[in-house]
Amino acid sequence: MMKVLIVNPVHEILIEKLRRYGLNVTYKPRISRDELLSIIGDYEVLVVRSRTRVDRELLEHGVKLKIVARAGSGTDNIDTGYARRLGVKVINVPEAPVESVSELTIALIILACRRIIEAYNMVKRGEWFRPMGYEVYGKTLAIIGLGRIGSRVAEIAKVLGMRVIAYDIADVTDKARRIGVEIVSSLHDALKVADIVSLHVPLKNDTYHMISWREFKVMKRGCILVNTARGALVDPEALLWALDNGIVSVAVLDVLEEEPPKSPILKKLVNHRKVIVTPHLGSQTYEAQERIGRLLADKIVEALRS
Repeated sequence: MMKVLIVNPVHEILIEKLRRYGLNVTYKPRISRDELLSIIGDYEVLVVRSRTRVDRELLEHGVKLKIVARAGSGTDNIDTGYARRLGVKVINVPEAPVESVSELTIALIILACRRIIEAYNMVKRGEWFRPMGYEVYGKTLAIIGLGRIGSRVAEIAKVLGMRVIAYDIADVTDKARRIGVEIVSSLHDALKVADIVSLHVPLKNDTYHMISWREFKVMKRGCILVNTARGALVDPEALLWALDNGIVSVAVLDVLEEEPPKSPILKKLVNHRKVIVTPHLGSQTYEAQERIGRLLADKIVEALRS
């Protein structure tokens, strides 16, 4: 019987489905790195979420591993190249959290425009000052990365009356035309005119700190930056400079380069008065987690059979 090790919190449906498929499932959602290294050699399948790093050391200890499954979309926490060299399949379910991440993105945009966090904190302090905000209607939203989530965010934003432009390294002309999005030819062209910039690209070598000093210097002054993709897409030191110099009026971050933040620069960013931070809530809905569980179980079994 194939053995599956799940090392992060997942929806119970994933465990139930895998067991119904006849797999021997061990669930250790709070396992330490040392314990994981000591037992991974007994398992054919490893299921992780974003906080578990599947690097060369772990892959080399997993002498029986056939599959590393990411219960979510991105695989930047997995050394996919080395896994392939070892003959280990890497699978994920990028389609599962689309609605949840898209809804959160729109919610954070509105939250920032209407200064809701600021107003909430004032009322809690016993103050009754009503801060002026902005409508999203008529504002220009730049979607960086018109994939599954970027496309869905664009669709919702269009319903809200926003002008949506997009930049993507891939040819997304047909998709953009279908949903009424204007494609721009470069990242800087998008940043120059956007009232709100929303990031929806995977973390790769060429997207690491893709928003840095050069990008902030061309941004429309007073813009809002929203990141619900990957923390390392944004250079934190450059972002602090942009916030302090009024280039970015508000940064809304659901993801950080290090979670939870420990480095001095990230702690400074989190505590900045113009920064709104949420603890990686993108796929933290009951619906998304159930969808991830159902789809991932099927993909694991399909991969084992192929």
